[in-house]
Amino acid sequence: MFHVPEPPLPSRNAAASPASGHPTHVRIGAVQYLNTRPLIYGLSGNLDFDLPSRLADRLAAGELDVALIPSIELFRGLSAQQNAYRIVSKSCIACRGPVMSVRLFFRTRPERTRRLAVDEGSRTSVALTRILLHERFGLDPELETLPLQANAAATDADAVLLIGDRAIAPTGGGFQAVWDLGDEWYRWTGLPFVFAVWAARPGFASEGLANRLDAARERGRANLAAIAAAEAGPHHLTVPQCLDYLQDNLHYDLGDAERRGLQLFQEKATRLNLAPAGCSLRQAFSSSIPFASGTP
Repeated sequence: MFHVPEPPLPSRNAAASPASGHPTHVRIGAVQYLNTRPLIYGLSGNLDFDLPSRLADRLAAGELDVALIPSIELFRGLSAQQNAYRIVSKSCIACRGPVMSVRLFFRTRPERTRRLAVDEGSRTSVALTRILLHERFGLDPELETLPLQANAAATDADAVLLIGDRAIAPTGGGFQAVWDLGDEWYRWTGLPFVFAVWAARPGFASEGLANRLDAARERGRANLAAIAAAEAGPHHLTVPQCLDYLQDNLHYDLGDAERRGLQLFQEKATRLNLAPAGCSLRQAFSSSIPFASGTP
């Protein structure tokens, strides 16, 4: 077993490393968790780090031009029709099986879950949890928020959802079952799960940005060993553990299978009123990033 510390409150205007290219005035928001390092490794200039949920709020408020937002927020933004968010990169945070950093801990048998504590920073994973519990057991548990600095022991809820760095850490005893939500989704649907995408605010001219974001991902992917060597110590992981997580548990390409998974997630979320009805995911894809062929 290994220990990952609770993530600190994200700082703003922290620079990505290493920097390459030329400075830009585009206001880019990103998540400070370990799982985003390969996506931001090659970005130049300053990045604005925040929680996934806060990034979505700040993009909606026009405080950011582009942000790595939870996929559930992409769906919610589609209700704006012509002023909806647009996906501006083929990069994403996804998984095709166990993700390790999004886990649901049960103190009781899953079908007896009545109260659910959810990570303050999460929105997509909360929606995914609610979908899985409803589809399997017909449950709609009462929700409570688990503050950022708190651990699973801070609540006596029947189940506790943790995301990001602190989800990787052992939580101690007292849990009867643990679900890796990426694995649960993949075994249920046979499709990848997309946790976050690069989205631009309405009206933002994003020419050239897709190439920049995709190139950053490629530099990050080519340097996973260097990222693991730099990040393992601060996260109390061995370098092999960190590298395995970055290259085996995470997937960074928004391909056809990921888009089909995103479409299915939207359909399931809409049925539970977690996303607005009557919105087409197709409209979120720009002409340079077309929607998957053959996908409704």
